[in-house]
Amino acid sequence: MKSDKEIKKEFKQLASKSPDKYYATSILKEDGFKRKKCSKCGTFFWAVTEDDVCGDPSCSGGFRFIGNTPAAKKLDYIGVWNEFSKLFKKWGYTPINRYPVTARWRQDADFVQASIYDFQPYVVSGEVEPPANPLVVPQLCLRFNDIDNIGITGAHYSCFDMIGQHAFMKPDKWDQARHFKDIHNWLKQGLGLKNEEIKFHEDAWAGGGNFGPCMEYFSRGLELGNQVYMLYEVTPSGNKELSLKVLDMGMGHERNAWFTQGLSTSYETTFPTVVEKLKQQTGIKIDQEMMQKFLPYSSYLNVDEVEDIEKTWNLVAKKTGYGVKELKKQISESAALYSIAEHSRALLVALSDGALPSNVGGGYNLRVLFRRAMSLMDKYNWKIEFNELCKLHALYLKPLYPELSENLNEVNEILDVEKKKYAATKEKTKSIISKLMQEKIDEKKLLMLYDSQGIAPELVKEEAEKLGREVKIPDNFYALVSEMHEKHGQEHETKREEKLDLENLQETEALYYDDPFKTESKGKVLKIIGSNIILDKTVAYPTSGGQLHDIGKINDDELIDVFKQGNIIVHVLKEKPKFKIGDAVTVKIDKERREQLAQHHTATHIVGTAARKVLGNHINQAGAKKTKEKATLDITHYQSLSDEEIKKIENESNKIVNSKTEIIKKFYPRTEAEKKFGMNIYQGGAVPGKKLRIVQIKGLDVQACGGTHLNNTSEAGKIKILKSTKISDSIVRIEFTAGKAAEKELEGKNRILEEAAKLLGVEINELPSRVQELFDRWKKAKKAAKKAFKGDVLAEISKILQTQHEHIVKTIKRFLEEIEKSGKN
Repeated sequence: MKSDKEIKKEFKQLASKSPDKYYATSILKEDGFKRKKCSKCGTFFWAVTEDDVCGDPSCSGGFRFIGNTPAAKKLDYIGVWNEFSKLFKKWGYTPINRYPVTARWRQDADFVQASIYDFQPYVVSGEVEPPANPLVVPQLCLRFNDIDNIGITGAHYSCFDMIGQHAFMKPDKWDQARHFKDIHNWLKQGLGLKNEEIKFHEDAWAGGGNFGPCMEYFSRGLELGNQVYMLYEVTPSGNKELSLKVLDMGMGHERNAWFTQGLSTSYETTFPTVVEKLKQQTGIKIDQEMMQKFLPYSSYLNVDEVEDIEKTWNLVAKKTGYGVKELKKQISESAALYSIAEHSRALLVALSDGALPSNVGGGYNLRVLFRRAMSLMDKYNWKIEFNELCKLHALYLKPLYPELSENLNEVNEILDVEKKKYAATKEKTKSIISKLMQEKIDEKKLLMLYDSQGIAPELVKEEAEKLGREVKIPDNFYALVSEMHEKHGQEHETKREEKLDLENLQETEALYYDDPFKTESKGKVLKIIGSNIILDKTVAYPTSGGQLHDIGKINDDELIDVFKQGNIIVHVLKEKPKFKIGDAVTVKIDKERREQLAQHHTATHIVGTAARKVLGNHINQAGAKKTKEKATLDITHYQSLSDEEIKKIENESNKIVNSKTEIIKKFYPRTEAEKKFGMNIYQGGAVPGKKLRIVQIKGLDVQACGGTHLNNTSEAGKIKILKSTKISDSIVRIEFTAGKAAEKELEGKNRILEEAAKLLGVEINELPSRVQELFDRWKKAKKAAKKAFKGDVLAEISKILQTQHEHIVKTIKRFLEEIEKSGKN
């Protein structure tokens, strides 16, 4: 199988031989453009001028629009989208709102990295209708491979807006020339560019088994966008035309605003209010003359594309007429300021959309951004109110992204927690580094320190210098860190699946969706594979969505497992069946188990809703498990839950139960569900299929869910939270029971209280004061033990207490928490 890179290279060569077939050359020729071949890199490009170099900055002499933009229209950041959406609406496109940067509808990504992510995989495959066709979208994206370039090149970001121009058309409706003409008209009418200032590059694109031509467009060394045409797919028998052709134009919002204003960096045009605030707070005076000379060549310093970065710095210094040390010092300081501005916006967007910094997964890269910003502030001894920067970003972006202003309080809380964690890391840094000074601190060691201890390389370098040691930080350090934490699969996906030969079988009709209390059904046997049975329809629920399968009987044969393969439900018997293919059979499931599982599944949605109300909108489901005995819900949260918070969540959950709220279960086409309810419907991971089953606790919660659910919240019965555990840096597990299981749990606790009272020789109502008295005695013993013993203090306390109160020690340990949780204290 060829790689995407090989497919792209081959197709680019093929397309270059027949440009009229693969590119909208008729539109270019109408406007006087001629095809040329770059004398430096060999790229085929189109221009109306007579020169023989393409528009790439490395060929054409860097960025040449700074201080001298050819754009007749001067557009600020907000103005770019306003103008773009106005023109494209006039030309027949529908502007839509952005999707969240947290890509919960996808199995293969934590974050949206391009506007086309919004429509993968279902719209692009033709399985689902797009929200509009054609459309444009101001899609915020997150990528972490360019962190080291931020601030240096003047154009790189971890969070950026990719303005998307998209169309999803059958071959007979596909009009590549029209879409190309529209983007060309944007350059002429939207930006006010003359054709003499535009160069179009022929190129190719490949990814995910699809490929096609693309056209990049440049002006004065800056790539403004790239229009991709996904036309073909790779198959075992060869390349074939796609049944749905896709337009995927991605245009840098930040670059277009920068280009029209011609300022020294794109950061000044992307977040002008924040940059101005930072200049005031830091007292930095940007040397505009140096920046004017440096910025045209800043693109040369892209660490992803340069083999010898020191050699390149020397080249840039020579071109600007400054010494390398002088240039590096000034640029590094301004780059730090711009990085802090950029990272604060990236964190605002990610945290507002429900992501959390973490030591694992995609959240790890958010922590990288935060700690990089903090270490830069430490390095230059800048006193900057980071939270205030987020507020300024939200205010500036309000006309375009009003939602960023709605979650500022929560964003501040999360950032405050991160500050405390960073401060704790700094404290331990000195002692760790002093021990390491005898070792060689190389790239591998720096990566290990950052990954396992959270110690920034800048801190290592600073401490090492104090001890007379030199530490070299790789120029692409943060890109290397990011690579270590690329996503390899959704943590919160829970399913049970085997692979059987089920070809040509029809989809199983699931009868459990509408009535959770339906426990019997008749069906026809379609296939038997050993003890695996496939019926045309069934009431039996398969393991999925964290909910365990039903058990019961098919006729007289014991049913021990149920799972789903694709859209087919497979029943597993204890032994091979007595019936045969074509027989009509009766499925009977365990009624008590089904009801309890339904109570626990609905209670999971209720507890999640309650947790969101108590803790904030950043709460999302990261995993769940529902058994007959109990349920667990993993929520995204940045710290352990206090006893008070647990009690509030439990009380709020039971309020929802007692509100007797209707639970509505209905199937919707995927696009309609997303439009109607938003992207937060994806709480338990990606959900496949053209249609989504939406479960609504009316007015309180909406989720895409295929589980067995009750008809009213009152049917869940009492909800009892058993405990809460922090299972990772950004995930908290809540364990609880509901309905009959909760009743059994409470009965057990009442027995424990009776036993405790009996052991202590008091009545139940006297138990709290008696335990408090014993607890006070325990604290006094602990204090005495600290003075008396140098070893394991707790072990010594246990010895003292055991000698004096052997029958009481266990009682305190066992019952104190139980009494408090039962509300008796």
